[in-house]
Amino acid sequence: MIAIIDYGMGNLRSVQKAFEKVGFEALVTSDPKVVLEAERIVLPGVGAFRDCIRNLEEGGFIEPILQVIREGRPFLGICLGLQLLFTESEEFGLHRGLDVIPGRVLRFPDGMKEGSEELKVPHMGWNQLSIKRRPPALAGIPDGSNFYFVHSYYVKPDDPSVVATTTDYGGDFCSAIWKDNIFATQFHPEKSQEKGLAILKNFGEMK
Repeated sequence: MIAIIDYGMGNLRSVQKAFEKVGFEALVTSDPKVVLEAERIVLPGVGAFRDCIRNLEEGGFIEPILQVIREGRPFLGICLGLQLLFTESEEFGLHRGLDVIPGRVLRFPDGMKEGSEELKVPHMGWNQLSIKRRPPALAGIPDGSNFYFVHSYYVKPDDPSVVATTTDYGGDFCSAIWKDNIFATQFHPEKSQEKGLAILKNFGEMK
C-alpha cells in the first residue's frame, strides 16, 4: 500500500488518482500510524515551506517520516515534498526543514533572462530534464523529456552526487534528487501525462 501524507496542503487527490491509473492502491492519510505501516510513502505539497513544516509537526508526521526513510522504504517527494527534505529554506525568512538531504532551498533570482527575454518567477509550465544519474524511478524515461513545473524556489544540495536531474531555467537547477530509497522531484509527475505516470508506476514497483 502507498500512503500519501495529508498534512493539509496540496491537491492530494490528483496524486492518488494517478497512482490508481497505473494500477496501485494509494491511500490519502492524515494518520501518522498509517504512514508507519505503509510499504511506500509519498510526500506531496504546494504552498509555503514554513506552513508545511508547521503542519507536519502539528500532525505528528516528522518522526514517522524520518523512521520510514531510515528503514529504507521507498519514499517519493513531490514539489514542496522535495524541498522539505532539505536542511533549511529561505522562503519568508530561514526555516528549518527535515534535514534528510543537507542543503538549502533558494528563490529564483529576479531578472533572469534567456537571450533577451526576461524569465518569470514562478517557473511555470513544461521544461526538460537532463538526467545525471538514473534511479529506478526514471527507468525508461528518455533524457530531455518534458515535465510540468510550478515553483518559485529550488533546491541546492551540499552533495552534488544526490542530483538525479537538472533543468535549465536561467541556468541549471536541481530538478530531482536520488539517495538510497529516496527519490524526490521538483516537477509534478501527476501532472506530466504519460511520462509522469511512468515515473509513478516505476515508484510503485520499487522494492
